[in-house]
Amino acid sequence: MDPVELQVLTGALHAICEEMGAVLIRSAHSANIKERRDASTALFTPAGEMVMQAEHIPVHLGAMPAAVASVLDCEHAPERSWILNDPYRGGTHLPDITVITPVFADDELIAFTANRAHHADVGGPTPGSMPADSATLADEGVVIEPRVLDEEAIAELTGQMRRPDQRRADLRAQLAAGRAGAQRLVELHGRVGSSSLHEAYAEVLDYAERRTRACLADLDDGEYAARDVLEAREGDLWIAVAATVDGETLTLDFSESSGQHDGNLNCPLAVTRSACYFAIRVLTDPDIPANAGAYRPVEVIAPEGSLLNARSPAAVVGGNVETSSRVADVVLRAFGHALGQGTMNNLTLGNEDVVYYETIGGGQGACPDADGPSGVHVAMSNTLNTPVEALELEFPLRMIEYGLRRGSGGDGRHRGGDGVVRELEALAPLRYSLITERRRHAPPGADGGHDGARGRNLLDGSELDPKAIGELSAGQRLRIETPGGGGRGDAR
Repeated sequence: MDPVELQVLTGALHAICEEMGAVLIRSAHSANIKERRDASTALFTPAGEMVMQAEHIPVHLGAMPAAVASVLDCEHAPERSWILNDPYRGGTHLPDITVITPVFADDELIAFTANRAHHADVGGPTPGSMPADSATLADEGVVIEPRVLDEEAIAELTGQMRRPDQRRADLRAQLAAGRAGAQRLVELHGRVGSSSLHEAYAEVLDYAERRTRACLADLDDGEYAARDVLEAREGDLWIAVAATVDGETLTLDFSESSGQHDGNLNCPLAVTRSACYFAIRVLTDPDIPANAGAYRPVEVIAPEGSLLNARSPAAVVGGNVETSSRVADVVLRAFGHALGQGTMNNLTLGNEDVVYYETIGGGQGACPDADGPSGVHVAMSNTLNTPVEALELEFPLRMIEYGLRRGSGGDGRHRGGDGVVRELEALAPLRYSLITERRRHAPPGADGGHDGARGRNLLDGSELDPKAIGELSAGQRLRIETPGGGGRGDAR
């Protein structure tokens, strides 16, 4: 294909993904999607290969091919969309609901559009469906195996969730996003024809593969290794990687990591792969299209029944957000990077009438030639915060303090970024759940740089565990101090 034509078609495919994201965010009703933008969109070939994605949430996107693969053999028809959240059938954790829409032109299946959004609640015993103490999927909410998404399904599913009116609106926003993407793709097909469109798919996949192989070839051959821990309620769990660079290929072997967890820090294999793919983007060139072609030179090994390739019905709600962050960390650490906060600082507050969920930014690790940024979402998260105005308008909460945690970044020739302080006061009785990391172990620096400060969770001034669940009375205050990033290089 002519390079100019390919670039134009690549831009068109990317624009379709971005428009799907805009439709979803602008149509959603929950603050988690419309304010925090905790949602992602992508396009897939008829064979299920991700060909293009919007710049949304890394943990969503790298795992989304498994969701599309789970419906490939279903009977498809125009405007027949599919829904799922089962982590062992292509999902990540239960609040992340995926909607997949086949795209037809002239009776030919030409693509799939897919979007994934984190819903503020999907049922279960804990408001917000992010319990710190879950042991099985049954503790975490409604499990949706792949099924047709129609009005009957929407009514049945949302009837099992808190705030069903909001859940219905968000699901319909996901449907609208998929159909908007399908409409734009059919228009593109009408302009360029089926042959050129399919050729563009193949070319952009091959281009990403060539670029990734070239970047891997620039790394020194050999084995790189790193270990780090997760702060489980009962003690620390190990994540270990042996990374082998061999010419244009990379193998990431996690066989020495801990076994399957009795709590909720387990990952389905799709989430582990997603974290690895993010780290590879950092190690190579972020301008390489993040599609299936870029991942062809990479092999991820995680034994079945382990922490990073759990068996159903193991709980996974913390694995998607926290374990995925640590997987990315150990891969980057193996190649000498200073690490960021390494946690999403998950906070859920709610009762039967309101549900609030948020991830909170912190410090990023220092670069070889620059300080790390402060107060940002790091690694597997790419969301915004909930604006104070929106939070206080919609929820029985008052913001007491919100600002940078000055001096929490690690010292070094280049300093790590600072974390964040976010303190909330409950104005009504609320149940809280905290799933956080880097409270017992600090984010490490590199090349002589100092570690970032550990995070802290405080209830009325008393320190809480990294994973905590309990009740707030009106007037009580919950304070989150997020970790700083590691420094880089000797400060002298």
